[in-house]
Amino acid sequence: MEATGHSEQDLRDQAVERLKKKRDLRTHVLIYLLVNAFLVVIWAVTSDGDDLFWPIFVIVGWGIGVVANVWDVYGRKPITEDEIRREADRLRG
Repeated sequence: MEATGHSEQDLRDQAVERLKKKRDLRTHVLIYLLVNAFLVVIWAVTSDGDDLFWPIFVIVGWGIGVVANVWDVYGRKPITEDEIRREADRLRG
């Protein structure tokens, strides 16, 4: 059953890893939303309306990390055997 070059155990391990990454991403996004909502509430309660909206620095900075996490889970493709062979050939000169 190695038509694609992967054993069933390899495929299962990859599936488990992807599922863990997706679960971790959901947790990351939930914590991001809760913490930033809390910071916005603190800002709203303590400011007089003319103050700098300081939570934006946390929202944007941490948001970059969330976007990187989303890309890692949904955008990054696994390294193929062909890519490994090509890179090894380049290293050989």
